[in-house]
Amino acid sequence: MNSRLRHWREAATLLLAARSPARLPRSPLGAADYQLLLLQRSSRSGFMPTAHVFPGGLVEAADFSADWLGLLPNSPRCGLGLVKPPPPGGSRAPLFATDREPLGSPLPGEVAFRICAIRETFEEAGILLLVPGRGPAAGDGPAQLLPAERLPPAAELSEWRRRVQADPACFVQLCRHLGCVPNIWALQEWSNWLTPVDRAGRGGRRYDTAFFLCCLEERPPHTSQDDREVTACLWTSPPEAIERFKSQEIWFGPPQFYEFCRLCNFSSLHELHKFSSDRALEGCEHWMPVMLSASDGYIELLPGDELYPEDPDYTGEKKIVMSTDKKVEDVMKEGSVFHRIVIKNINNLAVYVNIQGKYKHINPLMINSDCSDYNSKL
Repeated sequence: MNSRLRHWREAATLLLAARSPARLPRSPLGAADYQLLLLQRSSRSGFMPTAHVFPGGLVEAADFSADWLGLLPNSPRCGLGLVKPPPPGGSRAPLFATDREPLGSPLPGEVAFRICAIRETFEEAGILLLVPGRGPAAGDGPAQLLPAERLPPAAELSEWRRRVQADPACFVQLCRHLGCVPNIWALQEWSNWLTPVDRAGRGGRRYDTAFFLCCLEERPPHTSQDDREVTACLWTSPPEAIERFKSQEIWFGPPQFYEFCRLCNFSSLHELHKFSSDRALEGCEHWMPVMLSASDGYIELLPGDELYPEDPDYTGEKKIVMSTDKKVEDVMKEGSVFHRIVIKNINNLAVYVNIQGKYKHINPLMINSDCSDYNSKL
């Protein structure tokens, strides 16, 4: 782990997409033939209690353990492709760029954070994303789960799950016991979000989180919440998730809203898998939202927006507060270069972006939770 990052705790999360049993009913945002897994956080959680989130959590020392080298392929980055150099003016996200060997781990971040996301998905939802042998799996299509005959009986698997929850180091023991390895090759680098200074959780918790995407060929697998960190599991298509959010049936944070708006570009699992695979080695941008407080709401600014500060206060030590007496509508009408999320309340968000996406990524669809229209200049 990166002990030098004292302002953030490193984490990984997984956007897990599975083919739907049938094409879902059309919503105003369109249809999709796949669903993503959302987990509802416990009301006792110290960060975003009761929110629906993608599976994931903090990276542990066990995710960087040298023990994985005895199971994974003996090749650079354990068989993962080499991410291309960043475009001019860009840089590789520190989460991935940090040399881990001086920190005590021979495992690169690209591998360890994928292991973390897969382990957390097992702990929180009971889904095992493994492949037999040393990997990688054959073929370039969506991933497949282990066949039932390769898994231990349900009671034994539940006991393993409890052991991994109690001690993450048990995950490598489980993989060794099954003769399998985490399917790190099925997880495509998708995005990297940092918790804003003024959105820290209990005790000042802030996270530097790697978002990965994994497409499953089969229908949504059985899930079971752990009844500790997670109280409910939900499979939902991106358009349906937005509709549930707008109706206040569920709520999630701005990064999840942004990513669901981005996923609304893809109506089929095939399209999503092809896009994520084609740009798999492009890398991703490092985003820390900066909050602008208006008289009737907030605007979460992202890199590239005309109001995003040249030298953002990453640590919070500068105590910089961005605020205006103007209403959100007035701020929006005065602007022309947007990469922002407008926040009126917990279930009233809107994404506005008209800049060119970097790293060959796709921009989100601009979706409002209300009827406001600030698109006259977009």
